[in-house]
Amino acid sequence: MDTQSLQAFLAVADTGSFSRAAEQLHLTQPAVSKRIATLEGLLSSRLFDRIGRRVTLTEAGRLLLPRARQILVTMEDSRRAIANLEGSVAGSLTLATSHHIGLHRLPGLLRHYVRAHPEVRLDLHFLDSEQAYQGVLDGQLEIAAVTLAPRPDPRLEVVPVWIDQLCFVCAPDHALASAGKLTLACLCEHDAVLPGSLTFTRTLIESRFAAAGLPLPSATSTNYLETLKMLTSTGLGWSLLPERLIDSSLHRLEVDHPPIQRPLGYLVHRSRMLSNAARAMLKLLDGAREEYALRWPNLPQND
Repeated sequence: MDTQSLQAFLAVADTGSFSRAAEQLHLTQPAVSKRIATLEGLLSSRLFDRIGRRVTLTEAGRLLLPRARQILVTMEDSRRAIANLEGSVAGSLTLATSHHIGLHRLPGLLRHYVRAHPEVRLDLHFLDSEQAYQGVLDGQLEIAAVTLAPRPDPRLEVVPVWIDQLCFVCAPDHALASAGKLTLACLCEHDAVLPGSLTFTRTLIESRFAAAGLPLPSATSTNYLETLKMLTSTGLGWSLLPERLIDSSLHRLEVDHPPIQRPLGYLVHRSRMLSNAARAMLKLLDGAREEYALRWPNLPQND
């Protein structure tokens, strides 16, 4: 069973399309179809149902899917283990980061990394934290630097590096800006601008309001904090944003509630063989953690 056929199978399964799989793999669509046909012939089973433009996995395809991922992960781990014997920091590093961390936490680290390790090809992906978690679990990503989940998957090693202090804010001309000290109940009387409902940050915020017996008000939502900042500054509603994003376009609200903090850090799969390139990146992230812990003694310990 050749790995190229398995890669084509996973690309079609993940994209739901032969044409998009071809684009992802930088192949022609007939080449992808040929690889799938080869795999189906080897297994004596049809792997996809093709109804019009819709492509779905058959029962055999669903059975093969996790096994195909594991085979490719095992092959990649073996390749890394052999390459690591040379001791050089080279090859490719697949790293995912959320937009906020990538823009505000990683630039200095990445600048140092690419200068120190010019032989490494850095394959950087900007993803929602939730997508990055799944990418590490599936073996598609070596490292993710993201907002940490409230309940991480035990298969992952999760290491806090930074803490975001979330602040209640609104536009300077919003009605709340002149209201003085507020309660959560007062905030619930006004529309909010918040992270998407499936994000870890939204879950954290909802848990604080739920603990006070309050449902969140109706909210405009997006997964990008810089967009939330813009929407809040226009007066659409109040929001909770990291302290480092607050400037003159926002008014910081005084709310009678304990500080809300979200941990940021990195995660790797406990069962993966990390490349020397990945280990070099983790060394930098651990250094950033140690430096940050001097200012935040209560930084959570890694799981």
